[in-house]
This record gives sequence, C-alpha cells and structure tokens, in this order.
Amino acid sequence: MTFREDGALAVDWVASYLERVRELPVLAQVEPGAVRAALPRSPPDEPEPFGAVLRDLDEVLLPGLSHSQSPRWFAYFGITSSEPGVLAELLIAGLNQLGILWRTSPVLQELEELTLDWLAQLLGLPEGLHGHIEDTASTSTLVSLAAARSIRPDARTVLCSEHAHSSVDKAAKLLELDLRKVPADNEFRLRPELLELDGACAVVATIGTTSTTSVDPVPAIADRCAAAGVWLHVDAAYAGTAALCPELRHHFAGWERADSIVVNPHKWLGVPIDCSTLWTRRPDVYRDAFSLVPEYLRVGEEVASLSEYTQVLGRRFRALKLWAVLRCYGRTGLQGRIREHVRLAALFEGWVRADAEWEVVAPRPFSVVCFRLRRLDEENERLLERVNASGDIFVSHTRLRGRYVLRLAIGNFGTTEEDVRFAWEVLRREASRS
Repeated sequence: MTFREDGALAVDWVASYLERVRELPVLAQVEPGAVRAALPRSPPDEPEPFGAVLRDLDEVLLPGLSHSQSPRWFAYFGITSSEPGVLAELLIAGLNQLGILWRTSPVLQELEELTLDWLAQLLGLPEGLHGHIEDTASTSTLVSLAAARSIRPDARTVLCSEHAHSSVDKAAKLLELDLRKVPADNEFRLRPELLELDGACAVVATIGTTSTTSVDPVPAIADRCAAAGVWLHVDAAYAGTAALCPELRHHFAGWERADSIVVNPHKWLGVPIDCSTLWTRRPDVYRDAFSLVPEYLRVGEEVASLSEYTQVLGRRFRALKLWAVLRCYGRTGLQGRIREHVRLAALFEGWVRADAEWEVVAPRPFSVVCFRLRRLDEENERLLERVNASGDIFVSHTRLRGRYVLRLAIGNFGTTEEDVRFAWEVLRREASRS
C-alpha cells in the first residue's frame, strides 16, 4: 500500500480510538511483562506491511494501554491530545525539522518565538519575556536552576515548599545543589517568613502544587528573593493555563516578578505531550550558562539560536502543535474548557461535602479535589485499589499531614458532567463494599 493509503488507515484508527476510548478500561488490565511476552523476541528479517503494525496495535498493544485520553482518567492531572494537536504531530513528523540553528529551520525558531509570545499574552504575562519550549517541566526547572547557579556559583542552596514537585529534588541532585524544604501552612502553601536565603541561589514557588494545587504566596516570596538577590522560579506547570481566565488570574499575582516561569500546555491546554513552555526576563543568563557553538556550527547570521538557551542542541518542531491548538480553539474555546473543568470540580466537591461518609481535605483553587472516606488510611488505600482495578475510572492519591488522600483531577477536554457523576457513583459503590 502507499503512504496515502496507510496514512488514511492510521488516521481512521486514531479517530475510531478517540470515539470509543470512554468505553475502554481506563487503567491497563495486564500484569507486568504481559505485553513483552506477547511480542516476538527478535526483530523481523523481512519487511512487514504497515497494516500488520495496526493489527498488532489492536490485538497486542491495546490491552497494555492506560488511556490518558479517556474522559474518565482522573489521576495525577487530566490531559488531552486534542484533534488539532494530533494532526499537528503528524505534520511535525512529516516535516522532521532539525532545530539546531536558526538556519537549519528558520520557521521552527521564529514560530516558537511567536507562539510563546501569543501564549504569554493569553496568560497575562508582561511583554518582553524570552520564551522557548522544553520537553517537560522537569527540564524547564533543571535549566532554570542551572541558570540561577551560574550567576551565584558559591551559593549552593535551593529552597522550595515541602509540597513542591519532585522535579525540583531531581534537578538539585543533578546540579549538586542542596535542597531545603520549607514547611507549608494550613492550606499547604509555602510559608515565606521561614525562607532562610543565606547561601541560596534560587527559590522555587509553585502555583498549583502537585498534591493539592495550592498556590504559594508568590508576591511575598518575590519580595524576599528581590531583597536577597536570589533567583525566583515559578512552577505553574499544571495551573498556569488557568490564567487564561480573568476570574482565576488572582491566583497568579506576582508571577510576573519571577526570573523564570514554566507552564505545560500538554497538561491543561490540549497540546500532545511533550510541550513545556519556559519564559524568563533574564535570557542573557541562560545564554551565558548554555551557549556553546563549536566551529562546525558557526554561521554568519547574527541570530541567537534557541539551542543557546538550554542544554540540548536539537529540538523538535513543538511550536507547530501549540500554534495549531491556539488557532483552532482560540482564547474563548480554551477559556470555555478551563471554566467547565473548574465547574465540574466544584460540583464534585459539593457532592463530597454533602455526604457524611466523606470529607474534603484541602482547598480547591482549580480543578483537583482532594478527599477521603472518613475511615482508616488502609481502607482508603484499598478503596483506591478496587476503584482502579474496575477499569471504570482511574484516580490517584497523595498523603497530606500523614493521611492517605484520594485525588480527582479534571482536565480532559472530553470529560462531561456525566463522567464526573459516574466517577462519584463508582467511588461510592466501591466504598459500600468494604
């Protein structure tokens, strides 16, 4: 068959998958090693048709998928690879741009710069920030802390909330920095009065912590960092998208004062993984820290390539999928989805509060609800296992103040009120069986 014929089959497969994904078990129903055991131990000697790949996708690989595209995926953070994003990924692969220098793909670099400017405008960020795209927030945080370290090489401490994402721990480990966790208040927010900034090169403040989506008091943290000359990195990987909505923008007060900000469009903006946007008001620091141009890459154009602002040389044409999503949904379309997710989370929170068997255990600023049965930790843990084993929905957990807590995260573009009501029914059904 030809590329066009195989391509039509592939697009048809994806379209059919997205139409039926709600009905598939959300969490993979296989044992460890089952997928590998079902596949040949050695590669084929002779060419195989692409149709054989699609056949094995249906018969062998599909049972091993946990369906993050499902509207009933409520674990971690809800994500969506929207249809414009899916199609853009096909274009990205077909164009296969080599983003090592401006000249190797002027459109890759300039569309990335433009699209980051568009997104900054949508989020209410100030003009003049330098933006580029990394693969994940883990990388965005790593390069930002490396930049911070480069201007204060004798300061070897990073501070963050006890509820900051584990990527901060990993970045500090890789950069050989000391990490100091700062206690949180009763709403799981970093307490800025406990920041001890002697010997610090950076503070990581979080808008939308992983466990509870709490919002650290960024204005007060920014004041402390400015007075001490310490880099402020704001991790808004999940919640940053919510700044699209004016009524939610108060949560982002002070983030414009940060030296660096990360937001992940692949979390709550309908962009396929991987797409992490990073802005800084100090691009010169990144360039001084990372620019290394060997002779074979030296050119005559007086253009700073994006590879000079990060540790990787090559980059994918990620801006194309972000650009496609922003164009195909627009400000109003994206705002509508965010508002609906926040409404659905508030609805679910109300059901929990109205049932004496359950309790809400953390504030809900965005679209994640932290809750639990009013029973022992062990019973909540067994409940989670039963719920996820059913395949009906997928939820995750955390621990807050030593207690086992369930999390329901709404963020998939296809999630409806019916899906959220179904999740509540499943949770209550499984709770009644204990």
